[in-house]
Amino acid sequence: MASGTSGDASKKIAAGICGILLGALGIHKFVLGYTTEGLIMLLVTVLTCGFGGFVMGIIGLIEGITYLTKNDEEFVSTYILQKKGWF
Repeated sequence: MASGTSGDASKKIAAGICGILLGALGIHKFVLGYTTEGLIMLLVTVLTCGFGGFVMGIIGLIEGITYLTKNDEEFVSTYILQKKGWF
């Protein structure tokens, strides 16, 4: 593991748990530094009075599980270095 990647990999657990528990609000996107994607998820949930939150919650759940199932190197490569915003 290269230097600095252990700190980046620590975001994996926080982002994964936030995605599973608070996915509809996009908190996991903010944890990873994806402000635009986080705002999209938050606004869809808020502006639809929570109805769009169901879809955003499913997306957050899938992303949270995906984050937690990747090993640290895959996580850092995909979500920190390549900045893959969705799934």
